Amino acid sequence: MTHLVPIGNQPRDYAWGIPGGISHLLGGEATERPEAELWLGAHPLSPSQVKTDAPFADLADWERRSGDRLPFLLKILAASSALSLQAHPTPADAAAGFAREEAAGVPRDAPHRNYRDPFAKPELIVALEDGFEALCGFRVAESAATDLDALAGLAADPRPYRWWSSLLRGPEGIRSAFEWLMGRDSLVERLVAGFVDDASQLPERFAHLLRLANQYPDDPGVLVALMLNHVTLRAGECLWLPAGNIHAYLRGVGVELMGPSDNVLRGGLTPKHVDVPELLRVLDFSGGPAPYLRPEDAGPRDRVYRPASTTSGADVPFRLHAITGNAAIQTASPAIAIATAGAFDLRVGSEQSRVERGDAVFVTGPAALDVEGEGELFLADAAAVGS
Repeated sequence: MTHLVPIGNQPRDYAWGIPGGISHLLGGEATERPEAELWLGAHPLSPSQVKTDAPFADLADWERRSGDRLPFLLKILAASSALSLQAHPTPADAAAGFAREEAAGVPRDAPHRNYRDPFAKPELIVALEDGFEALCGFRVAESAATDLDALAGLAADPRPYRWWSSLLRGPEGIRSAFEWLMGRDSLVERLVAGFVDDASQLPERFAHLLRLANQYPDDPGVLVALMLNHVTLRAGECLWLPAGNIHAYLRGVGVELMGPSDNVLRGGLTPKHVDVPELLRVLDFSGGPAPYLRPEDAGPRDRVYRPASTTSGADVPFRLHAITGNAAIQTASPAIAIATAGAFDLRVGSEQSRVERGDAVFVTGPAALDVEGEGELFLADAAAVGS
């Protein structure tokens, strides 16, 4: 029998979070501590806690007792400054990398460990407010090379920019340029040292890169960022970040839905471990436009963001409903819902749960779910691929 179980969690206080950002968004008491991510799921690093009587204490305990696995992790994210440049592995890469590091005896909490579990971590993010800013995927090589030509014309020493541009326009294009930047030879060091002076002559064109350089003044990740799509989302717009996509969220508030994993391969804008050879192995170096994911209308007040509607997400089962009013939803797995505005009544059979702004509820199994109310409710579940 499916039940509706109120759940909650404490925001994680990573340094890049917004002071009181998640509490403010969800109508809670204001705080001054950084609030970066609210995790809603069964991940063992921060499983959601049950807020009423139930035969399990948290969602990790629910997984152990039920024998089921929640196939997603839902997060609220609030960023005041840039997260690291990062990418996530394919399912095959995650399984192989985890097995390799387990066999080598690398502790799972070691700072240099790449694979902390054997699972993939594809993700989508929906902006909750206008102005969510991100880097996502490599640009078309020629577009980035044009920016380098402009910088070469301004620099006291144009040679590093010209070499970088020649790599982008060469046979291996983006991959060659990325590998060169990560190698940090003497030309790259000259670029890092002089980039702010050069880019400051075109402050509007390179504003986001100048902000990154102020935050990470000696990091070649700032140069890598020039080769990435830079986007600013309006509320409700969504990015889809499949395996191999290099990305970084820069600032703003959003709701994320991802595979239930903590596997992150970093590429810069961080003091944390960067494994260049492994990153080169998993990155997708094809250049193209920003990877937007457009929602599908599942009803008058129900839009669904579904990675499986894309070629790169064809094997990804999770989906995110954005509900603004009355809706009838057939969930295909256990589900999690959170209200970010207004109030809703959720019903499964004779069971009902009131979900007001900031409240979250766990739906323990597939169900015909009736939703009544007004505001904004996000509901995550997973469907069989192709459904």
